[in-house]
Amino acid sequence: MKTYIALLRGINVSGQKKIKMADLKSMLENLGFTSVTTYIQSGNVIFMNEEKNTKDLSAIIEKEILKKFSFDVPVLVLTREGLMDIYENNPYLDRIKTEEIEDKKMYFTLLSTLPNFNGVQELLSNSYKPEEFEITDNTVYFFAANGYGKTKLNNNFFEKKLKSVATTRNLKTIVKLLELSL
Repeated sequence: MKTYIALLRGINVSGQKKIKMADLKSMLENLGFTSVTTYIQSGNVIFMNEEKNTKDLSAIIEKEILKKFSFDVPVLVLTREGLMDIYENNPYLDRIKTEEIEDKKMYFTLLSTLPNFNGVQELLSNSYKPEEFEITDNTVYFFAANGYGKTKLNNNFFEKKLKSVATTRNLKTIVKLLELSL
């Protein structure tokens, strides 16, 4: 059995696509997933499964959510190791540790596919000061200098520009998911 982390995109936001975490947990257990734990209402789930392919696990969960709750929800499944790599490769990590960057303004936009090359080039050729971001093959590391609630560089913005379904989590959530998945 291997530990996985599922990140559901866009549930329980502004009264849309409501899923109770107890119902989500029960659904996953009925699919044969074990050690299922949810974290906060935004769709973070840690579980164990024998499946080796994260894309297959994403598809299984998406299909079951559609069947049970009657709406589409993109699901990104990562291994614990994969999420740890994303955390450790954060180009802002040293600046967070020295408190040059407030950790509550650090976000991770996790991409389901490789970002569109032209979109990356367009984003990198523009200035969005005071906000900063770095784009990798699977993550946009985003420092929202004025706070995430005030930025135009939100999840939808990056999805549209990079042509990849994405879901965003703050640093606190990433750290907690890593702790819970030990």
